[in-house]
Amino acid sequence: QVQLVESGGGLVQAGGSLRLSCAASGRTFSSYAVGWFRQALGKERDFVAGISRSGLGTRSADSVKGRFTISRDNAKNTVYLQGNSLKPEDTAVYYCAAGETFSASSAYTTRGWYTYWGQGTQVTVSS
Repeated sequence: QVQLVESGGGLVQAGGSLRLSCAASGRTFSSYAVGWFRQALGKERDFVAGISRSGLGTRSADSVKGRFTISRDNAKNTVYLQGNSLKPEDTAVYYCAAGETFSASSAYTTRGWYTYWGQGTQVTVSS
């Protein structure tokens, strides 16, 4: 079982940057692919970026390509989401999620694939 805790959210001006962290408990974190999702007020929870268990494979939503980067440090049991050139439409609660996989290079975009979820961290981008 894995427990996930997000941090790094806050208020930032448009054009600014934030780095979110997702810290995981458990000894087998390297067996899990991880994804970031976000949910704006009154909207569905949408995929943002995903990373394979090895870190070799990544995927990102079209809305954040070129601005957001996902990475992981398995030695620290942590996955990061670096967001640059932030826009007001990036305002949302950001969640990390994890799912166990045998594939070292696959990243997953489907919300239902993930088993474990964090509690979320709020990101607000002011115009």
